[in-house]
Amino acid sequence: MRALVVYESMYGNTHAVAVSIAAGLSTRHDVTLVPVTRATPELVAAADLLVVGGPTHLHRMSTAASRRWAADAARKQGSPLTMDPDANGPGVRGWLEGVGSLGGQNTLAVAFDTRLGGVPLFTGRASRGISRLLAGHGCRMLAAPESFLVSKRDTLRDGEADRARAWGAMIGAAASDLYAPTVA
Repeated sequence: MRALVVYESMYGNTHAVAVSIAAGLSTRHDVTLVPVTRATPELVAAADLLVVGGPTHLHRMSTAASRRWAADAARKQGSPLTMDPDANGPGVRGWLEGVGSLGGQNTLAVAFDTRLGGVPLFTGRASRGISRLLAGHGCRMLAAPESFLVSKRDTLRDGEADRARAWGAMIGAAASDLYAPTVA
């Protein structure tokens, strides 16, 4: 089974989570990990499992405006924020709105996000919007959307990378179970 992990990351947290998820998936599957800016139709067409994630901005998926604000915050003098090398270009929302076909019911998918810790009602969750867009493209959702937490200093919380790796392994096992040959 071929898995494609697509991520949007502004400050590197979602990138780090995507790397950990890919590591967990790789114990069972061939995995390709790419930023959304390099998620080509060819890569998508070759995937049996799509894992798509992005940061939560203003309680939801990022927008062109929220991405500009994030970049402006990193450029401010004295800011501890550093832009991810692949932060330029469209975000997951724009990619999903313009990607065309994602393979339909034969393609399994899951969504993840990074967000501040706290009750999702107050922090928001980009993964829910990502999941809705994936399902709207006809993908078969394999699991509920998942969130990985960042601190108020905009760093990944302790243990979240390990949790992402374990989640990737769990997603990989669930995908394998769906495609396991039955013995008659």
